[in-house]
Amino acid sequence: MSLITNVMDHSLDEGYAEAAARKKAAGESGMPKTLRARLGLAAGLVLAALVVTVGAAQARVAAPVVAKERQELVDRIDRETAAADDLEGTVDKLRDDVSARQRQALQKSGGNAQADLVSILAGATAVHGPGVKLVVNDAKEASSGGGGNPRETSGFSDTGRVRDRDMQRVVNGLWQSGAEAVSINGQRLTALSAIRAAGDAILVDNKPLVPPYTVLAVGDGDKVSTRFQNSPDGLYLHALQENYGIRTSISTEGDLRLPAAPSVIVRTAQPSTEKGTS
Repeated sequence: MSLITNVMDHSLDEGYAEAAARKKAAGESGMPKTLRARLGLAAGLVLAALVVTVGAAQARVAAPVVAKERQELVDRIDRETAAADDLEGTVDKLRDDVSARQRQALQKSGGNAQADLVSILAGATAVHGPGVKLVVNDAKEASSGGGGNPRETSGFSDTGRVRDRDMQRVVNGLWQSGAEAVSINGQRLTALSAIRAAGDAILVDNKPLVPPYTVLAVGDGDKVSTRFQNSPDGLYLHALQENYGIRTSISTEGDLRLPAAPSVIVRTAQPSTEKGTS
């Protein structure tokens, strides 16, 4: 108790108390004593106040200019976005026109069974028939998985999200299992189709898809389904389902309808004019 009493009675250190007493006795204060020092202090205060005032005035004057420039930028973005939308619509119309002309050219080339088969395999014409419907969806609690790519080492996803390489394996597995025509979310695939990723989105021929991913494959439904599920790609998909919660379902259908591909553009290959020798 004596220690607590001593601390309460002498809350200020004796050295600090002595220094404060000497300063008070000498009559010192925080203000400068000489006239010159006081004038300097006053000039400094006036200068500081002037700087603050000028800065506030400039900010007030510049505010409308900044707001105007911002609105002009927003308007420009809106105009460019509208122009891009118009160009995209024009591109879609031209693709449809090219596809129609390609179909007409194939029909005029003979209209025989071989030409029809080539048109179907090239994706230049719509098809229908029995086949397999495969639905692949993200896990219920899918996450983006941070900045790293867990597929780099493990080959599987620990995020519960379907990736572009998963869909590549699914499509390739269906082709190898006997599918004659394949589409994803209503978009027909051809020999020139590309399935790739842009961030977390899956693109098919540069068009983004959203889950669930519905894959339709025309062919002998029972055979295609059995072969795919027993293939390495089918087992891969099953492993994704068992280990990472990827949701899948597969069924055979009596009549599937697949649209024609938007356009089939060949840039390198040329038809051969040489006739085979007997």
